[in-house]
Amino acid sequence: MLKQHLQQKLLQKLSPQQIQFIKLLQVPTVALDTRIKEELEDNPALEDPSLMTSESPVGEYDDLNDADQQADFSGEDEYNNDEFNVSDYLQDDTDQNYGSNYGSGDDDEEKKETPIAIESTFFESLQEQLDLVPLSDTDFIIGKQIIGSLDDDGYLRRPITSMIDDLAFSQNVMVEEEDVLEILKVIQAFDPPGIAARDLQECLTLQLRRKDLGNPVIKQAVNIVENYLDEFTKKHYDKLEKVTGLNAEDLKEVVAEILKLNPKPGDANQVTTKQLQIIPDFHISNNEGVLVLTLNAKNAPELRVSRSYMEMFDHYDKASHKDKKLKEAVQFVKQKLDSAKWFIDAIKQRQQTLLKTMNAIMHYQYEYFLTADERKLKPMILKDIADKIGMDISTVSRVANSKYVQTEFGTFLLKSFFSEAIQTETGEEVSNKEVKKILEDCISNEDKRKPLADEKLTDILKERGYNIARRTVAKYREQMNIPVARLRKEL
Repeated sequence: MLKQHLQQKLLQKLSPQQIQFIKLLQVPTVALDTRIKEELEDNPALEDPSLMTSESPVGEYDDLNDADQQADFSGEDEYNNDEFNVSDYLQDDTDQNYGSNYGSGDDDEEKKETPIAIESTFFESLQEQLDLVPLSDTDFIIGKQIIGSLDDDGYLRRPITSMIDDLAFSQNVMVEEEDVLEILKVIQAFDPPGIAARDLQECLTLQLRRKDLGNPVIKQAVNIVENYLDEFTKKHYDKLEKVTGLNAEDLKEVVAEILKLNPKPGDANQVTTKQLQIIPDFHISNNEGVLVLTLNAKNAPELRVSRSYMEMFDHYDKASHKDKKLKEAVQFVKQKLDSAKWFIDAIKQRQQTLLKTMNAIMHYQYEYFLTADERKLKPMILKDIADKIGMDISTVSRVANSKYVQTEFGTFLLKSFFSEAIQTETGEEVSNKEVKKILEDCISNEDKRKPLADEKLTDILKERGYNIARRTVAKYREQMNIPVARLRKEL
């Protein structure tokens, strides 16, 4: 039998203002401008003075005389003026404005646009070459089908049978496989070399066969690509010397010739209009040994509450009688005013949190920002900064994961300054980035004919006082995108 009973629970919930702040905090500078524009479009009570060409109307009710107001407000219940606190909104303009203490930049510079070069795309270039070839109507349709089936790398990975079916069902063109292969050879003769290949082996072979086949080096390169590509990609040079009968010097020339080829010919003519743009959120400059931190001015836009909306609210508060419709209208105005104030406060809190977090990171890694030496990086985790600024770890994480800092030696993601600690034989704790830097130096200075294996790198680190296992060395090497010793081997 079901029974009803009461139960008390104590729960923690985020307020709408806290949720808004969290969302704004994790937005990088490059996306903040878009977020602010969305809020300006959604909330008419929020204004950006920099976007306004003239003063907004001070009030829409100035032309109404007292008699008109009495007529509009008569016949309804008395309204409690204590429900709204008008003084919260009727403040001086200086209080409502929120601006940046940092330079906003030159307006002329902001209006400059980067010119985009007008170039033909990869597919347009191929289509132009196809137009110049004397073909029958059917062959021309096959050619267009082949070009349209190429991927961005320039490969034809779609099966011939599938293209035949497409031609039959979509264009009512009946062809045989031999017809498609014949036109494929025509397109493979187009520029760039290696286009419309069905795999890497065919791509490299097409490029080599466009060169002087009377050259012994080119001839051997074709032989290796056609018959021993697997051994070549795995750098089994000893096997290649045996099967080709070449000595080390001759094989080195052949390998160098193959490495000149383009494995992705489609990239050559690709016009990229959208590029990843990184706008730094912070700037750190070295002023004669003293680090100076500044926040990007875009993080602190000038926002204020609309004066016209405040005047509307003021007129309602002064009225002695209010009808139901006007109450609903002013309720809407109050909601928009509150939303505008919350958004301005969230932007201001975001700015303060960013500066506070970055300032703690800068002082924690002071020697690194002075010298740019990665070996000066101290072990630092999110909890270290969270304890330093008195905030939650999740707050520091939101700042570190999406924000960039520009220094005199490059622009870096804040997350890259965090690293785990490794204990040396002397008991000193160092950052794992210091170990990675040593590994990178060892690999860059190694003899490429006999590259250092992970076991040897482990021994080198142990000689320098870093007691690290081989699997850890392998993990660090993979994190730095460095291949194993065999794949680093050169002739």
